[in-house]
Amino acid sequence: MTRTERVFQLVGNCNNYPWGKQGQKSLAVQLHKRTDQKFEIKNDEFYSELWFGDYPDYPARVLETGELLQNVLQKHKETLLGKKVIEELGGQLPFLPKILSIAKALPLQIHPNKELAAKLHAKDPENFTDPNHKPEIAVALSKFEVFAGWKPLEQIQTLFRRFDVLQQFVPAGIESWSELTLQEVTRSLLQADDKTVKSVEAALAKASKEDLGSQAYILDLLPRLQDQYGATDPGSLVALLCMNFLVLDAGDAIYIPADGIHAYLSGDIVECMARSNNVLNAGFCPPADRNSIDMFADTLTFQPSTRSKEDVILPARDQGGKIKVYKPPMGEFDMVRVNLLQGEGEDIDEHQGPGVMIVTRGNGTMLADGKTFRLKEGSIFFVAPGVKVRIDSPGGLEVHMAVVA
Repeated sequence: MTRTERVFQLVGNCNNYPWGKQGQKSLAVQLHKRTDQKFEIKNDEFYSELWFGDYPDYPARVLETGELLQNVLQKHKETLLGKKVIEELGGQLPFLPKILSIAKALPLQIHPNKELAAKLHAKDPENFTDPNHKPEIAVALSKFEVFAGWKPLEQIQTLFRRFDVLQQFVPAGIESWSELTLQEVTRSLLQADDKTVKSVEAALAKASKEDLGSQAYILDLLPRLQDQYGATDPGSLVALLCMNFLVLDAGDAIYIPADGIHAYLSGDIVECMARSNNVLNAGFCPPADRNSIDMFADTLTFQPSTRSKEDVILPARDQGGKIKVYKPPMGEFDMVRVNLLQGEGEDIDEHQGPGVMIVTRGNGTMLADGKTFRLKEGSIFFVAPGVKVRIDSPGGLEVHMAVVA
């Protein structure tokens, strides 16, 4: 690479968590294979995530040279990161984009806020590898099922009153639930022993749709979660009883704030987050992989933005033409989605900071910084600040681009 190259192609890095889709079923590895053609897909392997940022865990590289993206950015900060990132966002790529292919529930988790992340990183840098927070968005590429945020308190309270077996988790003397009540109920559910979890799930499984009312979907989801993680994982109780369950279509998006409880369940998504890999797990994983339940419960947030299905959804803003923009309530990045039909084209205006784009469907060409680049499914490009992009497609394509606006 030379100093003048402000647009260049990247190759990402695929990982193998057991919740990923198997072999060729994984969109993450399919997209990766189209750029890294020497990569061999094994049909008995699970492929969960394609990372294409500069975070050191699964770092992207410059396709042409093999050089780490992080090293290139640090060599040419002014050109490739820009003034805003250098002065306001830590002088490194402030976001981490991924493709996720999900076959079964990810761990029930939260991402600690900046204050807790800094403490955990100082105390245990091996497991908490940075001091940053990790709010994130997920944009569906297909049908996407997810547990995210809390049901309204009255719905949870009604459900717990309907089943005697649930009363053991409610603090004594509580008539009207508060956020503190929900916090303590969550703590108690997660601390329940195997025998208790199994008995509660058995009682729920015997319930009728009339017993559950608008939450009758629990009867369908419970056996799925038991098939994935057994009948003793307390994550199932928290997710089914207390959390919103959402089914999104392609193009829909959700926002998960720092300390926001969530567990992705199935589908293919573009995910982007603040530059961090910190996570606290409390369910849908082996007991040895769970963090302190007290720390998890104490960290939970109960902001109004996480208290209904509608507030979890992140609406896309039309930017004219074929462009939609997802703007999470944070300063690190926006997500731009370009969806072109056959023979269409569109411009992406220059931004103050860098962008990283991936072609999630179709093929075409990109004119940027005076050069023409070929686009195909799986192509990943870095775009420097101040660079305008023109995309054209003879057969249609879809692009997702994380960018510092």
